[in-house]
Amino acid sequence: MILTVCMSPSTDVTIELDSFKIGKTNIVKSKTLSFTGKALNVAIGVARLGGEAYTTGLMYNENGYMFENALDKEGVPFTFVWNKGRVRENYKFIDSRSMLTEVNDVGEAVGKEKTEEVLNMVRMLSARSGVTVLSGGLPRGVEENYYGRLAAAIDKKSLRIVDAVGQRMFSALNEGVDLVKPNLDELENTLGRCITNKEDMLSACYELLDRGAKRVLLSLGKQGAVITDGMHSYYCKSLNVAVNSTVGAGDGMVAAAAMQLEQDAPLHEILRAGVAAGTATVMTVGQVSFTKEKYNEVLANLHVTQL
Repeated sequence: MILTVCMSPSTDVTIELDSFKIGKTNIVKSKTLSFTGKALNVAIGVARLGGEAYTTGLMYNENGYMFENALDKEGVPFTFVWNKGRVRENYKFIDSRSMLTEVNDVGEAVGKEKTEEVLNMVRMLSARSGVTVLSGGLPRGVEENYYGRLAAAIDKKSLRIVDAVGQRMFSALNEGVDLVKPNLDELENTLGRCITNKEDMLSACYELLDRGAKRVLLSLGKQGAVITDGMHSYYCKSLNVAVNSTVGAGDGMVAAAAMQLEQDAPLHEILRAGVAAGTATVMTVGQVSFTKEKYNEVLANLHVTQL
């Protein structure tokens, strides 16, 4: 089983426009409502690949039932720690050039007793999970080093994947992580440096290995991804495909990588599966995850090279 931990669910309102004109009236071409959160997207991706997923974390009384309905439809079981108020709302504006502009809500504050409940939930559920994924943001009122407490709560028999940035990532790495998945911008911002070539990129990945990661899966967007464990490094170029939306692409990558990690796959297969899922996600219209058919189609056409 792959357990995902979502501390910051969100209602994502994705709005397509011909162009996004600041300070002007904009006309909506299409509007999609998604009940999401990075870790929830990962669980959905695992389920779509035929894996056994389970999700936990925080949820909110006023509109949490819509998330339960969405997860039920995907066949993802869940147990949440419930809070007062509403799930935050994020707005994503996509223009005809596929340029994404995001406006993210901060959501309700969460008390210490609720975060302690989540830790107990993670301790219990990770004991029967092959992989546990920590992914996404934290609610208002929760310090970023809470990610370290989450990582420490994961059962020692469960492999740990972290998709987070900044101090959240560092605090989890202090506890040891089996795979961390930043994208290039996140890696630059987290380490406070510019990455301009392959040597810079690998050096930055090695720093995360030195800080406690066993593997680094670095997303390069439409260019594909790199994976390294310090001894071996591989690159997989993505296919040249029509991009319908980049929303959820990183989460698809984590879902496929988690399944490969659970199956003890070699490094290059973790990479290839991750790129296939990320690519399939951007090709999928109106959803935050991919279809298995599209994933298999992309996977068959990907090639990995050693760096």
